[in-house]
Amino acid sequence: MNVTSRPATADDVDTLVALYRALEEEQTALRPMWRIADGLPEPADTAFKAILDDEASQLVLGTLDEVPLGFVWARLEELLPQAEGELVAVVRLIHTDVEARGVGIGEAMIQAILEHHRRAGITKFDARVSPGHREAKNFFEANGFKARLIVMHHDDSS
Repeated sequence: MNVTSRPATADDVDTLVALYRALEEEQTALRPMWRIADGLPEPADTAFKAILDDEASQLVLGTLDEVPLGFVWARLEELLPQAEGELVAVVRLIHTDVEARGVGIGEAMIQAILEHHRRAGITKFDARVSPGHREAKNFFEANGFKARLIVMHHDDSS
């Protein structure tokens, strides 16, 4: 088995959308609000095209024997003004096909993201993880992340 990662291109949009739909299904089952608050704006193909054109974003595909089975999107974001222009790379979305987990695809993707941003001088990284997604939390902790903020939510309509 050959696990690799590579930058996504415009030719990968259909694959990215298919992987995103699997992520959306998994996340919405955990937290129904995910689709309207934390996912991509629809239509997803247009959103991925915008991400690919965004200089502050990096979109990586994870592959097994050259078959794309995961993706990660990270975006540079500004910290508060008192950080004097320092940026943080935020992993906004990450997904590996359920049947391909545990073989190193996620690790290949996250390492590609970290290495890319470190080469650009970025030293701070965040990752967005849904509450209750223990597998994702464990994955990020195994890659050196720790919680720094928990967002609480209340919805009177539910």
